[in-house]
Amino acid sequence: MTTDLRVLEASDWDRWFGTLERAFGGALVSSAEQREMWRSVTECDRSIGAWDGDECVGTAGAYTFGLSVPGGGVVSAAGVTMVSVAATHRRRGILTSMMRRQLDDVRRWGQSVALLTASEPEIYGRFGYGVGARQLSAEIDTSRVSIKVPAAPGDGGDGGDGGTRLRYVAPDDAREAIESVYARLVASRPGMLERRPGWDRKLLIDPPETREGASALQCVLARRGEGDDAETVGYALYRIKPLWDSAGPKGTVVVDQLAGLDPVTYATLWRFLGEIDLTSTVSASNLPVDDPIQFLVSDVRRAGIGVRDSLHVRLVEVGAALAARAYQAPVDVVFEVDDAFCPWNEGRWRLTGDEKGASCERTADAADLSLSVRELATMYLGDTSPAALARAGLVRELRPGALTEASIAFASPVAPWLPHGF
Repeated sequence: MTTDLRVLEASDWDRWFGTLERAFGGALVSSAEQREMWRSVTECDRSIGAWDGDECVGTAGAYTFGLSVPGGGVVSAAGVTMVSVAATHRRRGILTSMMRRQLDDVRRWGQSVALLTASEPEIYGRFGYGVGARQLSAEIDTSRVSIKVPAAPGDGGDGGDGGTRLRYVAPDDAREAIESVYARLVASRPGMLERRPGWDRKLLIDPPETREGASALQCVLARRGEGDDAETVGYALYRIKPLWDSAGPKGTVVVDQLAGLDPVTYATLWRFLGEIDLTSTVSASNLPVDDPIQFLVSDVRRAGIGVRDSLHVRLVEVGAALAARAYQAPVDVVFEVDDAFCPWNEGRWRLTGDEKGASCERTADAADLSLSVRELATMYLGDTSPAALARAGLVRELRPGALTEASIAFASPVAPWLPHGF
C-alpha cells in the first residue's frame, strides 16, 4: 500500500477534519459555530493530508504563531496541530512520513521552532519534541481557605484593592479588552503565544453541550481609574457549576482564564472568585507552575495543587532557535547535538550570549556538553535546567564547569507557560 501526502485543499477540509474527529473517538465540535471557527483558523497551505486513493487516512496541520522566549523576544513558531492517523492504517509509517514532511516544511518556511500539545507525549519524543513548559492545576477549598490581596503601592495595610473595580461584562462585549490585556502580558512570560486573528473567537465560543453542567461563560473585568481615563487591568472568564446536598450549597467556580497586569489586580480577581455565593470550590486546570495563587492562599494543602506537561517544543534550526532568546548570565558553551530525525542539526554548536542577546554558530571546537535535540528543547524556555537533565543522565558534561554555566544562563526568572491549547 502507498499513500499520497499532499497539501490540504479548502474543498477537502470537511473530509480531512472528519478523519481527525474519527481518530479522536467522535465529534471534536458540538456546534456549527465551533466547526466554522476551526475551519477559519486552519491554514490550508500549512496542512497536509495522507490519502489512500480517495480516502483521507492521515492529517497534520500547523498554525503560524509568535512564541515568547526568555528575554522578552518573540520567535516565529509553527504550532503543530490536528495530527491523526486512521485506525485502519496504523503502523504503516504514515505518521513518520507526515512528521518528516512537516519538519522539512517548517524549516523551509524559515521557522526555527515547532510546538505542540501532545495527546500522547511518547509519540512525539521520538521526533525530537521535549516538554518545554508545564502547567499547574488547583482545586481550592474556599470554605476553608482565604485568598490574600497584597497591599497596593502607597497603601499602608493589607487587602486593599488599589482602586481596582470589578464589573460584569458579557464575554463577547469584553473581547477587545481581554485581547488588550493578554497582548500586554505576552512578552512577560516565555511560552505565551501572540494570538492571530480568529483566536479570540475560539476562547469565547460557549456551546451548551460542552459545559458539563456548568453555567454559561461569565466575565468580570477589572478596571482602574474614572470615566474616559479608566483602564482595563485584568479579567476573569469562568463558569459556575452548582451543587446542593443535605448540608446546603457546594458549587464550584470553574476558572477558564484569569489575568491581571499587576499583583493587586490578580489577587483581587482570585479573591472575588473565592467569595462567590453558593460555592465552596474554585477549580483551575491551566496556570503557570509559579502562579501567585500558591502564595496567596491561607492553606496551600487545601489548594489541591497538581502539575503536568503542557507545551512540547522542537528546535527545527538549532542555531537560529538558540540565538533568538536571551540568557540570564553570560554563556560561552559548545554543544554536541544528536538529532537523527533532523540531521542538519547534528554536530557542534557554540552558543555565546547574555541578557542582551546571543549568537549560535557551527564550530570545530571541542564540545563542553553533549545532549540530544530533545533535551535542548526541554531546556529552551527555561522550564528545566541542564543540571536537572544531567542528573537524569540525559546531558553529559565534557568540560568541568560548563553544566553550571549553562544552567544559570538558560534559567528564566518566570516559568514558561502556554495559556491555551491549539
